[in-house]
Amino acid sequence: MFSKIIAQEKINKVEDLIDKAEKVVIVTHVSPDGDAIGSSLGLYHYLQDSGIETTIIVPNEFPYFLKWMSGAKDVLIYEKYADFAAKLIEEADLIFCLDFNVLSRIKRVGELVKESKAKKVLVDHHPDPDAFCDVTISHPEISSTCELVFRLICRMGDFEHMSKASAEAIYTGMMTDTGAFTYNSNSPEIYYIIGQLLLKGIDKDYIYSKVYHSYTPDRFRLMGLMLSERMKIYEEYGTALIWLDKKDQDRFHSQKGDTEGFANLPLNISGITFSVFLRQDQEKDMIKISLRSQGTFPCNTFAAQCFNGGGHLNASGGEYYGPLSDAIDLFEKTLDEYAELLINNKNNLDKK
Repeated sequence: MFSKIIAQEKINKVEDLIDKAEKVVIVTHVSPDGDAIGSSLGLYHYLQDSGIETTIIVPNEFPYFLKWMSGAKDVLIYEKYADFAAKLIEEADLIFCLDFNVLSRIKRVGELVKESKAKKVLVDHHPDPDAFCDVTISHPEISSTCELVFRLICRMGDFEHMSKASAEAIYTGMMTDTGAFTYNSNSPEIYYIIGQLLLKGIDKDYIYSKVYHSYTPDRFRLMGLMLSERMKIYEEYGTALIWLDKKDQDRFHSQKGDTEGFANLPLNISGITFSVFLRQDQEKDMIKISLRSQGTFPCNTFAAQCFNGGGHLNASGGEYYGPLSDAIDLFEKTLDEYAELLINNKNNLDKK
């Protein structure tokens, strides 16, 4: 069994809201990742199987290697169908907000959710959530939102009714938000949950293959360029910076999801404990930043100070509006301010 981290009072409130709901909308953050899509589809199948009309709305497109999951073709992309999405949100009597902690993370969809008279439930594992929902289930100590969705369904007494499709989606999010269980995954309860999902008939090897063995040749060519010509090592700080501009991405026909996991790559280098990836957005004058760390270095604090971002201790993100060269300059300036923390973290990990 797993611990009952979600308060019983909140479980009761969510059950009551679901019992009264006729039209449910699930929303998740911009540029949805495996945990966002996995948690959304996991809950979607559960609600649909319970006879409740349910729609998933995401702000923009999601990676191609997540589209194999059952129900993925029914996910509504706000950028493509804005009017229809707005109508569904307006008509909903219950909205689930998954895998984000502030409405700004869902851009224009956030304004529609805020204006909606529907009851709202937040299920998320990012720290410091805003108070915009009637029920807030927030547990930053949990590795993924998918794990929280699983816990919620089970605590409502409905594990027996969970379908294989729901279990596959939940496992996918748990897997991708822990790098295939290589970080932030030391809790024994994670593996108990995996065991329960296997009982639903999921094939974890098949899921791994669909996610991590479905990349295009151009993705690997882009990765090669980045590692050979767009990487800088700050050896004394145990830090690596990698970056890609628009021309790099256009050259190799980059599509949504092709740079997924790039931020983690430098952590495979001996002595590197902090990795930062800067990617120039294809459509806007914006730099998307992904930060990863090992040990106790708080990349979320770094992201908040340097790039108006945040997230988890070892995995966070941010944004910078302006030229890529200016974003690199800002990073290097801020890096010096964290010299002591970085050196101590590197030395502590070297001693282990």
